Amino acid sequence: MDPLSDILSLLRPNSYGFRGLDAGGDWALDFAADDGIKCYAITAGGCWLAIEGTAEPLRLDTGDFALLPGGQPYRLYSTPDATPIDAFRFFPAIPPGEIAVLNGGGGCTGVGGYFDFAGMHADMLLGMLPPVVIIRAAEGRADLRWSIERLMRELREPRPGGALLAEHLTQALLIEALRLHLMERPGESSGWLFAMADRQMLAVMTAMHGEPGRKWTLESLARIAGMSRSSFALRFKQRVGEPAMDYLTRWRMMLAADRLANTGMSIAVVAPTVGYESESAFGAAFKRVIGYTPRQFAKGAAS
Repeated sequence: MDPLSDILSLLRPNSYGFRGLDAGGDWALDFAADDGIKCYAITAGGCWLAIEGTAEPLRLDTGDFALLPGGQPYRLYSTPDATPIDAFRFFPAIPPGEIAVLNGGGGCTGVGGYFDFAGMHADMLLGMLPPVVIIRAAEGRADLRWSIERLMRELREPRPGGALLAEHLTQALLIEALRLHLMERPGESSGWLFAMADRQMLAVMTAMHGEPGRKWTLESLARIAGMSRSSFALRFKQRVGEPAMDYLTRWRMMLAADRLANTGMSIAVVAPTVGYESESAFGAAFKRVIGYTPRQFAKGAAS
């Protein structure tokens, strides 16, 4: 698989909910800090999005899409002086897939939802994403709209196989949003997501992900990039936000933790699959990245 598919496959969506909103007049909805990812698609009108910890509110208009992976508290509102309503009290009364009407509606309509993850590395992986991803209205957004509309229909009209299909649709929605964000903002920031817009760094990351157990060196990775060792080391750190060998070690340990928790493989079997012939060296790297020894982690996962 490619690096984006590899990383997202470890998240494993396990719960989700999407509802429509038709709001009118002066209104505001407060959302407390929560795990997982939230997203909103504005279908008519517009509103403001204010995220705790960010400098300025963001305007969302018809056709815009917002993805919030950060878990911070935030507010959606029409006007800053509107009395806020607790969203976690307002929305649960509305069945999934249905539309919530606020103040009679007519001012701003859209679809919002969340997806949480069962993957043990969700906080680590989501923490690598920007706090908000905004995709502005333009041609080429059909896949995003289709995913949301189909997901709403599956939630509103449950049918056999709907739970599995909804899970795949949430993954498709996330992937499509990240793809569009990546295409619109190549080189805008550092991080594993943005590095994929760099052809040379993508080639290196694909090689690492494709053969995590290979004895990679800085020299061999630089050859894949077609660069000198020093130029590659600098470029990778600038694009990804950490040195190449640190990224490789962290990815290996995420894979190892996933295998220890979900496959029943022993430490002796897992270690060489991620490039370690010595269990002691593997154990030291694992504890440094994950925070537990492999044995402690495996025991905790089993219980």
